Amino acid sequence: MSPYHPKVVPLRTPVPIASVQGTLALDLQPRQDPPPLHDTSLAPGADPVGADLKLRRQVEQWARRYAQAAVEIVGGDRPVSQLVRWSTREVYLDLERRAQLVARAGGHQPGLARVQPVRPVVVSVRACFLSPAIAEVGVHVRYGQRSRAIAARFEQRRDPWLCSALAFA
Repeated sequence: MSPYHPKVVPLRTPVPIASVQGTLALDLQPRQDPPPLHDTSLAPGADPVGADLKLRRQVEQWARRYAQAAVEIVGGDRPVSQLVRWSTREVYLDLERRAQLVARAGGHQPGLARVQPVRPVVVSVRACFLSPAIAEVGVHVRYGQRSRAIAARFEQRRDPWLCSALAFA
């Protein structure tokens, strides 16, 4: 006798479903041992390559000015050409594209010194040195009550520094 109703004809035989089908097979058992220690020569938040305080302050100050100009370019207050000397081609073209998109959405021309109702302000900058000539920087930007983050990579190819990557979050 079939477990199904006599008038129901099964189209295929039932297949047992694995307990992890469609999910990640994670071991959810609690750990009994502490996690392995990594390189203890670095303090939490320290650079992989140590940088003296003077160099750190110089890069963070440069990154602050660069980021302030970048958010003003994207917002339409500055022309993108102001950062051409300190940006790689890819970063420059991305800034130009972002300024065009924002201008199109706002119905204005980019870089004509329009006055935004809320001006962006760089609140803080933190640099991490990957080598003496490469720094990755996190930037906190405030737009009135809202915040955004910018990540940038600066390389010392020229003086002072060249922005080789820029990401808005």
